[in-house]
Amino acid sequence: MHPTAAIDEGVELGEGTRVWHFCHLSTGARLGAGCTLGQNVYVAPGVRVGARVRIQNSVSVYEGVEIEDDVFLGPSCVLTNVANPRAQIDRRGQYERTWLRRGCTIGANATVVCGVTVGRHAFVGAGAVVTRDVPDYGLILGNPGRLRGWMTRHGTRLELGVVGEQACSGLRYVEEDGRLRCLDLDEDAPL
Repeated sequence: MHPTAAIDEGVELGEGTRVWHFCHLSTGARLGAGCTLGQNVYVAPGVRVGARVRIQNSVSVYEGVEIEDDVFLGPSCVLTNVANPRAQIDRRGQYERTWLRRGCTIGANATVVCGVTVGRHAFVGAGAVVTRDVPDYGLILGNPGRLRGWMTRHGTRLELGVVGEQACSGLRYVEEDGRLRCLDLDEDAPL
């Protein structure tokens, strides 16, 4: 814990979690074991962050955002929680759920609009704007973000429509019905 970090009462930190310069963890936030929070990270009250999550510099995790295990949040990525904010209207209590599933990556400066689920092991490229749900292993690029390919659990890119049954890092993948599936592992198994 860096001495400049502000950790409110009632925050739960898992074993081995590291918190760097100028972070603020609000009351009731819960972080799993082995997480790393870079400089200037904010975690809102009651937010749950899974184990082994890496949150890079200048990321705010607001109420309504749920983060599973092994998620990577790139520098300055944006996670929203209100679809139609107005300064003069209090919308607390109307936060929409944004769900970051196990093993996904959100690239630097990407924006994930609230109400969206980013699937397991999906990859949102730097600067992309995610406006709809992302399938497991989906590679999202652009503004607005579009499915441009697949990413394996180990971060190897596979092209849309040409996967067939392809081996990467010792695991076999198959594309079926517009989805990518790993044939060798349960989706919840560790790498």
